[in-house]
Formats: sequence, structure tokens, C-alpha cells
Amino acid sequence: MPNIKSVCVYCGSSSNVRESYRQCAIDFGRQLAESGRSLVYGGGKVGLMGLVADSTINNGGEVLGVIPEFLRDLEVGHGGVTELVITENMHERKMIMAERADAFVALPGGLGTLDETFEILTWKQLKLHDKPVIILNIDGYWDSLIELIHKQVAENFAKEANLELFQVVTSVEEAIEALEKSPAPTHDIESKWT
Repeated sequence: MPNIKSVCVYCGSSSNVRESYRQCAIDFGRQLAESGRSLVYGGGKVGLMGLVADSTINNGGEVLGVIPEFLRDLEVGHGGVTELVITENMHERKMIMAERADAFVALPGGLGTLDETFEILTWKQLKLHDKPVIILNIDGYWDSLIELIHKQVAENFAKEANLELFQVVTSVEEAIEALEKSPAPTHDIESKWT
């Protein structure tokens, strides 16, 4: 059994995106399922969110979707997941996703993906968790973000050690390999959150 059993994926809900991003989501879902890990994600059935969930399900993997009630219709809550949790708000959604995952992977996405990724990185910086955070930089999508974080360090807004809070990979295979090499988390987010 792998050390990392469940992986939270942050990604976009848009379908009108580059084909390589769509294929990345499909490949990630398939390889996640094939590696014996479950998916934790935002609960929608559209965009990259839907693709990664469908691919995980179609390859025999378990999927936990977490979606706020007000977004269930907008993002079209996925009815085919193993478990769909409906929350009252975004904060509860993000907390459940963080608690139920052993690691986090950011695929291409928009402002919501940035929000989720930076929040989980901030929690790691504050030692609220020690779970791996992986940025899947397919086709250089996250280049500008990574450059910005390096600029924050160079301008003394962030410490050099912050660059060790996350790992950047450029392929699905590298992301799965990074998960394979990651140790199991040593403490639960909930234990420090409350």
C-alpha cells in the first residue's frame, strides 16, 4: 500500500482550454487510479475537474468530490463519484479536501486553483500540515507563477526555505513518481486547525 493513499487535485473548471491540459487531466486520473490511489477534488463534472474525475472512475479508482451547495448547479456536481460531499461554503469545502487528502497536486487552472494552491502552501509554511504539494507544470503553464515565487524570495518577501514547500514537475509520470517517493504525512491538518 502506498504511503500517499489519497491525492487532492486542484484544477480548472473550464472546458475551453488547450488540448494538452485536457490530456494531462485524463492521464493523471488514469495513472492515479492505476497506482492504487484515490482522488479528492472539487466535485464538479465540467472542465479539467470533470476529466480527472471521469478518468479516475473509468480506471477503477475511488473519487471523493466536495462541492458547496451554491456551486453544485454552476459547476454541475458530479453524480458518478464514489462520494459527493455538499458543503455550506467554500471554506468548509477546502477544509474537507485538505483533511481527506495525503497530498496535493495543482494542474492548470484559474483563480480558484491559485487560491487553493496558495492556501495549502501557506498552511504548510505555518506547519499546519506536512503533506506534499506538487505543481504539475504541463507545457510551462505555471512558469510565471514559479518565477513570481522566486522573485518573492529575491525581494525578501519569502524565505529561501519556502521554495522547498512544493515540488515542480513537468509530466504526469513525474507527478506519480513524486507521490511514490513521498513519505506519509505525520499529522492530521484537523489536529492543528482546531
